[in-house]
Amino acid sequence: MASYLVANYNVTNEAGYNQYLASVGPTIMNHGGKILVAGPGSTPVEGNPGAITVVLEFPTREALEGWYNSPEYQEIIHLRTDNSEGGLIFADEFQPPG
Repeated sequence: MASYLVANYNVTNEAGYNQYLASVGPTIMNHGGKILVAGPGSTPVEGNPGAITVVLEFPTREALEGWYNSPEYQEIIHLRTDNSEGGLIFADEFQPPG
């Protein structure tokens, strides 16, 4: 079952965040992930969402967690967390009951 990372945040330091953008793509691909949505341009409909929306798809929850906890991602995660404010969740693919 596929698993997704969904993030929504605002960038607080463009220069630092750009370092993250330059490094993160290969770490995702190396763990079987796909970038489905990334960047500004979302249309707020409800609430007060951030300007950046990201949706990543991984083949399994184990692959998603493996990427997130991998040494190569942990080495650069601070470039996102130090330079942005917002939230990030893991969510599994919907499976209808029955």
